[in-house]
Amino acid sequence: MGGKDQQALGAYGERVAARHLVEQGMVVLDRNWRCPVGELDLVLRDGDVLVFCEVKTRRGETRGHPLQAVDTIKAQRLRRLAALWTDEHEVRVDHVRLDVVGVTAPRRGPATVVHSRGIG
Repeated sequence: MGGKDQQALGAYGERVAARHLVEQGMVVLDRNWRCPVGELDLVLRDGDVLVFCEVKTRRGETRGHPLQAVDTIKAQRLRRLAALWTDEHEVRVDHVRLDVVGVTAPRRGPATVVHSRGIG
């Protein structure tokens, strides 16, 4: 799959993930926030908890489930990005959570969403 196809798949997965999380009662505060260190896919509020969410999207599971793409190093990077986001936005909260949403988007049929709360 080429770069544009991969970007389109990723954007689709982020839309699916955001819709799923909003249906679970979360509020989207930011999407695709970028800085020199990297990008945060979604920043949400879940009650009084600030949630930083990485979204991984795949067509199938031949390369493993999308959630497997987030290892310890990616979780550390997500934590660093979360700190940079809270500093830039001058947000002070007592509770922060790192989540991952895995979206499997087959060429036919509906996408499946798996939400893993509190990684790393």
